Amino acid sequence: MPEQLGFDLPRVAALRRADFLVAPSNAVALAMIEDPATDKLVLSGPDGSGKTHLAHIWAAQRDAKILPATALREDAVPNLAQGSVALEDVPLIAGDPEAQTALFHLYNLVLAEGHALLLTGRSVARDWGLTLPDLASRITAAPAVSVQVPDDALLAAVLAKLFADRQLTPKTDLIPYLIRRMDRSFAAAGAIVERLDAASLAQKRPLSRSFAATLLDKEDPGAR
Repeated sequence: MPEQLGFDLPRVAALRRADFLVAPSNAVALAMIEDPATDKLVLSGPDGSGKTHLAHIWAAQRDAKILPATALREDAVPNLAQGSVALEDVPLIAGDPEAQTALFHLYNLVLAEGHALLLTGRSVARDWGLTLPDLASRITAAPAVSVQVPDDALLAAVLAKLFADRQLTPKTDLIPYLIRRMDRSFAAAGAIVERLDAASLAQKRPLSRSFAATLLDKEDPGAR
């Protein structure tokens, strides 16, 4: 049988509950996301750790809107507050007083209307750098949960999912090899799959251990 080569096919991230990979590092976060009694929640974790996937699970259960914090404007608050809202990457508005004021009003109005609010960021809320005191105090007092660094089993599952999202089928020895070579983070997993996908497509080579070794040694000759 001829070896499978990469093709430039549409990349679809699977963000349904059924696609979420549960492990000790994220089980508590998932439980809080799925708890219907949680009307406000601060979700933190490193880049690529699954925060966006969890936000989509949360939003699907509550028919909520999802938007980046940097897109929030005060004139949109009354309309947004008619339902539940997930606001991603809140620390990015730390230097934007107008956006922080809009979030302060959204925070109060969403809860007053009986809806729910989810806020996400890389670090814990006390380190978000928010300068509006009333907003910062509300967020730091809200229930919070963090997604932790993945173990080998979860990292392997995430790599497999990232390849599948790109409609790629790596050789069976590739993922164990990558886990030994890469940084232990979801962000690193996403970056390495993207690099391998692009290189495989450009060179018309199958996704194998030997191909990955050649690529990674070329990028970082000192790595073993």
